[in-house]
Amino acid sequence: MTYEEARAFIDASNQYGSKLGLKIITELMGRLNNPQEELKIIHVAGTNGKGSTTAIIASVLAAEGYLVGRYISPAVFSYQERVQLSKRNDSDLVEHEYITKEGICDAIAKIRPVCEAMVKEGFDHPTSFELETAMALLYMQQRKVDFAILEVGLGGRLDATNVIRHPVCCAITSISMDHMQYLGDTLEKIAREKAGIIKPGVPVITCNDDPSVLAVLKEACEEKRAGLTMLREADLTHLEYSLEATTFTYHGQAYEIKLLGEYQGKNALLALGTIELLQDMGYPISKAAMKEGLLQAKWSGRFEILAKEPYFIIDGAHNEDAALHLKRTLQRYYSNKRLIYIMGVLADKDYGRILEIMAPLAHKIITVTPDNPRALASHELAMEARKYGSSSVVDAQSVSNAIKIAFDEAGQEDVILAFGSLFYLSEVKASFQKQEDFI
Repeated sequence: MTYEEARAFIDASNQYGSKLGLKIITELMGRLNNPQEELKIIHVAGTNGKGSTTAIIASVLAAEGYLVGRYISPAVFSYQERVQLSKRNDSDLVEHEYITKEGICDAIAKIRPVCEAMVKEGFDHPTSFELETAMALLYMQQRKVDFAILEVGLGGRLDATNVIRHPVCCAITSISMDHMQYLGDTLEKIAREKAGIIKPGVPVITCNDDPSVLAVLKEACEEKRAGLTMLREADLTHLEYSLEATTFTYHGQAYEIKLLGEYQGKNALLALGTIELLQDMGYPISKAAMKEGLLQAKWSGRFEILAKEPYFIIDGAHNEDAALHLKRTLQRYYSNKRLIYIMGVLADKDYGRILEIMAPLAHKIITVTPDNPRALASHELAMEARKYGSSSVVDAQSVSNAIKIAFDEAGQEDVILAFGSLFYLSEVKASFQKQEDFI
């Protein structure tokens, strides 16, 4: 099987849509001999912060010398980004590699005939996300990873990653309003879906502080007799932010992370708490690895600075909670700067609420239509943006046009921020790099 054939098979499965449920993925994995049963899995659910948290956990474990697999969604900059391996190299640096094209081919060559047999027997064809979940688990089993970190795709209870039965531990990042059409229209309903990853006797850790969310998590843990560790942001002391790093002290140890944003302290806290759970279970992880792993952690597309003079930043904020954090980050780093937004969103997001939060800070808002079938048209977003604040709004339609308009407007001291959806950050980054020499 060629890489093109493997990708074509996966892409063709998009026609089956996105279906929550475990019947098909359970059948598929059973016919593949359940590779997930051989993996030590850290399962991570939540609305925001999953990517940064899993990136930090993987970096720490790799700094200790473990081979770490990581399955994320959505991929932003490369299809192969969905499955990653992290390890320490001969120079004691943490390095990351994506699943190889050969790895994709080998996994899909095993998966495709199983899918065909299932369909002949009356089962629904697996969705693309179910195929990719199976691919990730097969690849990580084949590579014999020491730990596999699985990021929930949507919700938790009925997400394909929840086919696993015996994770080492579960981590739950911040829970807020998103995907309400699938998960429910209250925080409690959404929290119940996220809590669906909790397994009998498996330790759970969270840094949520909303009382209604904590009540749901406590109830789920009591029902499953799973220990619950609740971290508080106050556990971090000497927390300081700069455009170079975020620094803090935790349990008497000073740490530094290069990930920027006022929310990264909380993500680092949850990652460190998860590492401490693993230590309590007997896995050797040194303080030196914790310190070095945090310092070397990387995660593109989350308040990532691509240029200075003027600043050009990309961020994946795409819901209310993420927008609130992004607003606070801008106020912390750039309170005296003129802000120019490039904004593109998916039509099923609460873009009105995002604009309500973000628009008052903007000098200009430039709207685009992301290259995605679920995208909101730029002229509709521009109409909505004009309802908020007194900033000028320009419908640029395309990303490349938006970048040109933004740089024509910006002075050297200004800040250009592209945000609104993870799905178009790759397009923004590629277009920026093409134009960089002419700006």
